[in-house]
Amino acid sequence: MDAVVVSAVASRELARAEAYAGEHGIPRAHGSYDALLADPDVDAVYVSLPNGPHHEWTVPALEAGKHVLCEKPYSRRPADVVEAFDLADRAGLVLMEAFMYRHHPQWRRVPELVADGAIGRLRSIHATFGFRLQKADDVRLRPELDGGALMDVGCYCVSGSRLLAGEPVRAQGEQVVGPTGVDLAFHGTLRFPDDVVAQLDASFLVSSRQRLEAVGEEGSILVEAPWRADWGMRVVLRRGGEVEEVEVEPGDMFVLELENLADAVEGRAPQLLGREDALGQARAIDALYRAAEAGTSVAV
Repeated sequence: MDAVVVSAVASRELARAEAYAGEHGIPRAHGSYDALLADPDVDAVYVSLPNGPHHEWTVPALEAGKHVLCEKPYSRRPADVVEAFDLADRAGLVLMEAFMYRHHPQWRRVPELVADGAIGRLRSIHATFGFRLQKADDVRLRPELDGGALMDVGCYCVSGSRLLAGEPVRAQGEQVVGPTGVDLAFHGTLRFPDDVVAQLDASFLVSSRQRLEAVGEEGSILVEAPWRADWGMRVVLRRGGEVEEVEVEPGDMFVLELENLADAVEGRAPQLLGREDALGQARAIDALYRAAEAGTSVAV
């Protein structure tokens, strides 16, 4: 890929950065994040940190004049999203949330089928993503890092549902909380305009599974590998008793994501994921957590 060159890596410990750089053939290693942001040869940074520090390090990156690709979800707090994108807009910089799955060609094809009426009027969405998390010290279990099943894997279910149905208006949620205080499983409901309802299932307590099904009045579309297409992509359309496997062109979603970032930076194409998507995502996650804590349906 010619559009992006990985020129530097940073860690809180120089030895770790140097080891990573040596392993991956990266020219420069920095022993602090601040040192990376001061590197004049770095145009854009990828914030790959756990959820909690996303906003904490995106803001100084933008202030340092760097474009930012920030790992998903950017934040569970809508105010963080507004602050960061306001800063990016003022500085003329690209800020993009790294939902890599959205760049895969299947996520152009599936929304087209739904919008074109392939399954009739959309009625419901069923989305799931889960795996068995067995490390007790995993960062995804730490509340100070905004860990939890909804933030880690459930955010994909939220994103895919929003892509097909728009922005939700109400949310309900039930969470199974573990010893550290974060949700080990989150089961949520999002209600969208036009009476579309999405059921979300995110878990650290099950064997690896992922899927999304969009159900309409005249048929359904099953996406067997919605979030990690590299696990075995398959899209199945069922309508009127007929079953059709939808042809989708292959694509490396990670490469496509970086190419879109580079195109946006160079002004060749708009970024796929911007302010409105990140803000809608944060609002939905925030509402799901509020609903679970309150034990009732809440407005998004």
